[in-house]
Amino acid sequence: MTEPVRAGRRTIDITHADRVVFPKARVTKLDLARHYAAVAPAMVPHVRDRPIAVQSFPQGVDGKGFFVKNAAKHFPDWIKTADVPKREGGLLRQVLANDAATLVYLAGQNAITPHIWTARADRLEQPDRVVFDLDPAEQRFAEVRAIARALGDLLREYGFEPFAMTTGSRGLHVDVAIRRGPSYGEVNAWAREVAAIFAATDAKRLTTEFRIEKRTGRLFIDAHRNAYAQHAVAPYAVRALPKAPVATPLRWEELDDRKLSAQRWTVRTIQDRLADGGDPWRGIARTARRLPAASRPQG
Repeated sequence: MTEPVRAGRRTIDITHADRVVFPKARVTKLDLARHYAAVAPAMVPHVRDRPIAVQSFPQGVDGKGFFVKNAAKHFPDWIKTADVPKREGGLLRQVLANDAATLVYLAGQNAITPHIWTARADRLEQPDRVVFDLDPAEQRFAEVRAIARALGDLLREYGFEPFAMTTGSRGLHVDVAIRRGPSYGEVNAWAREVAAIFAATDAKRLTTEFRIEKRTGRLFIDAHRNAYAQHAVAPYAVRALPKAPVATPLRWEELDDRKLSAQRWTVRTIQDRLADGGDPWRGIARTARRLPAASRPQG
């Protein structure tokens, strides 16, 4: 079964459109493609010009999945790509999801979850986002929400406006926009020092320990995504989990909502959310600030 999906000015033919990708949610490959077509007006501004890696599941989420970074040779020439140098030598040719058609085409290629760089392709060494991934171990989500609010308070001390997003998996991301200029090494060092400063405010509940066995039930403040060639899940990306949850940008005040969970919105419900208020991250780029010193502000 092949079905066309309209995506901007293009129509993409989705083969095996009736294949069930998420058995528990009864979400098909066609449903997935239509999701990306529908959320593209909100999603594309957040992913445009950022190299992506995709999680692909040819047999659906109950089958084996794998990450794909290189654009396949058979991809049509209208899909934008960027040559990305590898630190160990050589190049990757990574897709730039610069329009709705690319997102839909990737869904048709069994790509479920796009993950994006924190830098754009024209300046690969100069990120313009900092991502803090709050990865809970045993915490109730109410506690994760409170931790995100506290991290936001710290980031405001540095002069940033924080933005929160459900990951669609277990936790929350707290992001800030920065002005391009500092290198990945500088941004990574800053993010890791800020994470350490924040974790030290509540060492019984928070940690920056990368090894799981050393976290002892504490919530992991993960700043490691702020490094060259690392990726973070894209806003409005579908996660490869049974209910087809969607990574969803939040209004900051929604962190006070007791009903909030990491998998609150799904492929079935995200379009109603966008129709009811649009994209809460619409203005994130305009909040970019210079990267300050990492030592905690005084006063």
